[in-house]
Amino acid sequence: MSWRWRADRDLDAAIDRIARYDLFKAFAQFERIHTQTNMLLEHPKLGRPGRVKGTRELVISGTPFVVVYRLPEPQHIEILRLLHGSHRWPE
Repeated sequence: MSWRWRADRDLDAAIDRIARYDLFKAFAQFERIHTQTNMLLEHPKLGRPGRVKGTRELVISGTPFVVVYRLPEPQHIEILRLLHGSHRWPE
């Protein structure tokens, strides 16, 4: 599994925003994102078909976030974005 630079940036920005108000909540959100994203290693098609062709979207339960990813090779998962559910994707 690899995270594209934009997905890393999305994650950092989201956690930083939350941490400004509640450090414990930021840590909990970070853990949920990583735990649920890592489930893709065992179940790569766990997410729904994405709104952009060739992508899939994993809704991170207990958070407002959606992980956008693709499967460029059978044994590789590429995390493209981490979006807030209110974000207008793919705009």
